[in-house]
Amino acid sequence: MAETKDNQYYGLGRRKTSTARVHLTPGGTGKVTVNGKDLSKYFGTDILRQNVIRPFTTVGMEGKFDVNAATEGGGITGQADAIRLGISRALLEFNPDYRAVLKKSRFLTRDARKRERKKYGKKGARRSPQWAKR
Repeated sequence: MAETKDNQYYGLGRRKTSTARVHLTPGGTGKVTVNGKDLSKYFGTDILRQNVIRPFTTVGMEGKFDVNAATEGGGITGQADAIRLGISRALLEFNPDYRAVLKKSRFLTRDARKRERKKYGKKGARRSPQWAKR
């Protein structure tokens, strides 16, 4: 996670089975692109859109970076959280002083929860088949 060519900052984020590779370009207009689409086109709900750009509002840098994110795997919510983690890590590369603020807001924590596998003899991960006593 270091500064890349053309003064870009890179961050990798993961959540569930989603992975996001995020490049921040300082001095931009605040344009966020996910897999070649605009943020509002890619994420339908406003909550997910706000969740993605929340690290910028936390450190007071909204509208000062252009974001280019490439996501793969998982669903929309997992991808949104993966992008948020990638943005937070890239902001750390830009300015290490943001660590305290981002850590307090829990944006640097990788959410390790994953889907639990289905077990044999069960209907799902934990649900047992219906049982009749008599």
